[in-house]
Amino acid sequence: LNSRRAHPSRRHRTTTRSPPLGAGTAVTGVQDSAVKRPAWRPVSCSRESPHSRNKDASLWPPRAGIADFHDVLKEPTIALEKLRELSFSGIPCEGGLRCLCWKILLNYLPLERASWTSILAKQRELYSQFLREMIIQPGIAKANMGVSREDVTFEDHPLNPNPDSRWNTYFKDNEVLLQIDKDVRRLCPDISFFQRATEYPCLLILDPQNEFETLRKRVEQTTLKSQTVARNRSGVTNMSSPHKNSAPSSLNEYEVLPSGCEAHWEVVERILFIYAKLNPGIAYVQGMNEIVGPLYYTFATDPNSEWKEHAEADTFFCFTNLMAEIRDNFIKSLDDSQCGITYKMEKVYSTLKDKDMELYLKLQEQNIKPQFFAFRWLTLLLSQEFLLPDVIRIWDSLFADDNRFDFLLLVCCAMLILIREQLLEGDFTVNMRLLQDYPITDVCQILQKAKELQDSK
Repeated sequence: LNSRRAHPSRRHRTTTRSPPLGAGTAVTGVQDSAVKRPAWRPVSCSRESPHSRNKDASLWPPRAGIADFHDVLKEPTIALEKLRELSFSGIPCEGGLRCLCWKILLNYLPLERASWTSILAKQRELYSQFLREMIIQPGIAKANMGVSREDVTFEDHPLNPNPDSRWNTYFKDNEVLLQIDKDVRRLCPDISFFQRATEYPCLLILDPQNEFETLRKRVEQTTLKSQTVARNRSGVTNMSSPHKNSAPSSLNEYEVLPSGCEAHWEVVERILFIYAKLNPGIAYVQGMNEIVGPLYYTFATDPNSEWKEHAEADTFFCFTNLMAEIRDNFIKSLDDSQCGITYKMEKVYSTLKDKDMELYLKLQEQNIKPQFFAFRWLTLLLSQEFLLPDVIRIWDSLFADDNRFDFLLLVCCAMLILIREQLLEGDFTVNMRLLQDYPITDVCQILQKAKELQDSK
């Protein structure tokens, strides 16, 4: 279960659209920050996609009104089926409705409203405990946090090869942390949100009175030590800086925030690091950052400040619940099992065969395998194929569907059928380019087609 898999390199979007509302001014160092662009409303706040003005597509499905959601959500016991039905057609962003609906649909909040306050308090305190236990150097702790100081001893020291050594664990954790750090720094590069400072930094970590270190400092120290080893032992070992061969100056790519502040990407980094620590069987696999990103963005832009303040903890538990359903996609040893990603990719083609035999035969003739494109579509829940507001709109329907990931297969099939004419006319090279850089940006049209395929079963 410890196998690691890197997802295909992210799609390089060439869009020049401005960031969603709430993203603010881009931070120095973001590639497109200097471009002044007109603001547009997020897809969730209007009846049409910002990328398309196709009248017929934009009116499907007929989105429920805010009052309809309030009627369902004010009941002592939420009618889940009714909430699913409303959410499938798109959840309004007004009033924090999407944040609340996602928490219910992802089984973070129970259907009984009366228990919400106590459950949220319990879960948020539990997350605080995770912070105390896991984001701390071995041998450094505070007595008032309930953790005793453990000094370096002859039995346990930095060079101890024992797998049970706390130092050995610390260094292995650093390897995971460096990969997470590299991935979260480039999260959603087409908006500046993740490089901006959060309004609610984690005081437990950043308080100068305590002895905790931030993950940012831990990464910087680990990188510095690694660079030093490479210089001092040149010709003796092949060690090098973890960032040497990646993007230049990656640690300084964005403006350094003042002391006591932290960027949104640092919050995401912390969520993923704690998840990896609590789930050693899968730990962290590249691509998980693309799953947690839209969740955190949605919760961290909640208009309700009381909910927004706890976006980190709420995101962690919703991400954990979502990963419980899709984690098999990230485990290489399960690829060929009935719950693995290979089976799901083949299911996309078998569905296409039932719905459009001509297109299926064309792809087979050109030896275009679903692994070439559907692996990324399915594993990352389409988060790399569309801009963030559109991904969020797709996730409304995915989370709302009873068999949410069966519906994802239909969405993928719909994406193929909607470009069937181009695929039937194109050669292997043209078609691979189409599938790896999907041309349709109107997600309402795609969801409508997927729903038609679902209803025609």
